[in-house]
Amino acid sequence: QVQLVESGGGLVQAGGSLRLSCAASGRTFSDYGMGWFRQAPGKEREFVATIIGSGGVTRYADSLKGRFTISRDNAKNTVYLQMNSLKLEDTAVYYCAARRGGGSASLAFLYNYWGQGTQVTVSS
Repeated sequence: QVQLVESGGGLVQAGGSLRLSCAASGRTFSDYGMGWFRQAPGKEREFVATIIGSGGVTRYADSLKGRFTISRDNAKNTVYLQMNSLKLEDTAVYYCAARRGGGSASLAFLYNYWGQGTQVTVSS
């Protein structure tokens, strides 16, 4: 069992930055691929970014490349999402997820554990 707790969300003006954190507990963190997803009101959950267990490979949603960066610190059992140049349409609840086996994935159903989410609101 893996427990995931996100933090770092909040209210930010358009053009600003936020860094989300997701702290994991319960198992060897590097055994898990990690992902970030988001869900805006009235919309389906969508893929944001993913990183493999060792941290050496990352993938992003095409629309977010260049603005968002995923990283992880396995010594701290934490995965991060740095979000820059935020836009109104980035407003959503952001979730981190863990996938057994250490691989990355962009499909939500491939993840085994989910955090409770953290709200990000971008204002004009």
